[in-house]
Amino acid sequence: MLEATLKGQRREELAKEAQRFRILVVGRANAGKTTILKKICNTTDQPVIYDGDGQKLDPSSVEPSTRRGNHDITNEMIFRSNPGFIFHDSCGFEAGGIGELQRVKAFVAERSKEKKLANQVHVIWYCIPLDDSRPITNAEVQFFSKSGTGKVPVIVVFTKCEALELQAIEALQEKQKLSYLNAVQEAPKYAMKHLWNAHLELEKCKYPPQSHIYLQEMNKPDTNCKELVECTASVLDSDVLQAIFVSTQQVSLEISLKYALR
Repeated sequence: MLEATLKGQRREELAKEAQRFRILVVGRANAGKTTILKKICNTTDQPVIYDGDGQKLDPSSVEPSTRRGNHDITNEMIFRSNPGFIFHDSCGFEAGGIGELQRVKAFVAERSKEKKLANQVHVIWYCIPLDDSRPITNAEVQFFSKSGTGKVPVIVVFTKCEALELQAIEALQEKQKLSYLNAVQEAPKYAMKHLWNAHLELEKCKYPPQSHIYLQEMNKPDTNCKELVECTASVLDSDVLQAIFVSTQQVSLEISLKYALR
């Protein structure tokens, strides 16, 4: 009993020391990453960006490169609505080049050496948009084949899943000559098959993701990222990190209560 109490106290001390939860977001420029981060932080505002030395950056100086999908991975993105989360965005990763891959690996490795828990990367969200005819590109294959991330868990976030059904309807009409109504009926099953194939392609890699989720219609105001919050909490193998993440997230009171009662 005493041992459990002491462990609980130590866990609380570490959580207070860390205070913030750090997330690396990887993926192509059109993956809907910023939309997801805004949903997680319950805001429509743009993040405040700081450089690697903690200096606040002028938005006008980073916006042009951000629009092109180029981000300095060392920059920190923080939303005023929830400053407990610190986000890092990969730089031009959609190119799938060796340079981009090495930068991500080096960043994760360097952060892993940090003594302070707050300075380490705690989880990686790899966002893959499904509105592309070929969602799994060389960039994804290279990352999961050559990029072990050590103890940092990776979650694949399949975004824009609603696009799959539209593609399925068109494919069923064109390839199987179904009527529009029949294609609409068969589309969910057809889309799920292709989605599962994409998932299996990653599972075959040397370093498969710890988990994956599907998000759709994130551009609508009434949607949220509860599934992503639940998934992230579940892959964290540290009680301390789990406590920090769950207490920081503002998406679901239900999830907060669930982990508080454990």
